Amino acid sequence: MIEAARRTWRILEPYHGMIYFAPEAAAAYADLGLTGRAGYFASRSAALGAVPAPVVVATFYNFNPALVHASIATAWSTTDPAAVLAARHAAADRALRAVLGDAIESPEMRRAAELARAAAEAVTGDVTGRPLFAAHAALEWPAEPHLVLWHAQTLLREYRGDAHIAALLTARLNGIEALVTHAASGAVPAETLRTSRAWSEEDWNRAVAGLRERDWLTGDDAPTFTPEGAARRAELEKATDENSVAPYAHIGEPACAELQELVRPYSRALAEQLMPWAAARK
Repeated sequence: MIEAARRTWRILEPYHGMIYFAPEAAAAYADLGLTGRAGYFASRSAALGAVPAPVVVATFYNFNPALVHASIATAWSTTDPAAVLAARHAAADRALRAVLGDAIESPEMRRAAELARAAAEAVTGDVTGRPLFAAHAALEWPAEPHLVLWHAQTLLREYRGDAHIAALLTARLNGIEALVTHAASGAVPAETLRTSRAWSEEDWNRAVAGLRERDWLTGDDAPTFTPEGAARRAELEKATDENSVAPYAHIGEPACAELQELVRPYSRALAEQLMPWAAARK
């Protein structure tokens, strides 16, 4: 079941993740006075309310705290969480309509929304240690199927994200060290991870050196895992998978397979138009 759960999450992720790259989202946040990274931090954390920056640092985990503090200070001195949530959902609606067209009215969309919602709703009471999931699970469900599917995947990805942070803490990896190990896995280039999270080269090199001392990494120009580091990374991913399987186990493997097939063309279209680097990896 764990492999089916992980595959389902990966296939559905672009359906949610597009909101971080859609021009409709940037425009909606700009209309509220939020530009640059402020829109991202405000929109993803708005379900928590107007919490102070340290709460966002804690729940987002791997961003440079200085970036978070500046973004949150701008956000909540400019607008409020309710307005940002409304803008985010309106942007998701416009972006999905723009890319998927008539597919949003299809029986396949309605069925995908039904399955994803059943998975997400199965764990809405499982909020202990899952702050971002809990906050989003407390929001009202939208009515239209394409937005039900988007909201369901939002819940499922935050459910998994909270579990991943728990695994990172257990592995004694701080935010930047988590990024360094992600880069060492080869999934995303190190420079992309460093710059997108606003860490300096000095910060990054210090984290790499610390992980070498702890026998996680070896090599200089492009550090890779030691055997010990690879084993620890595998344990971390295993813990994340095990603590994220419940919603998918609730609907079962046949339903997961059906959901994958239903959403795959939607995710592919969204990735190709809004996240071409992600589409290239699939």
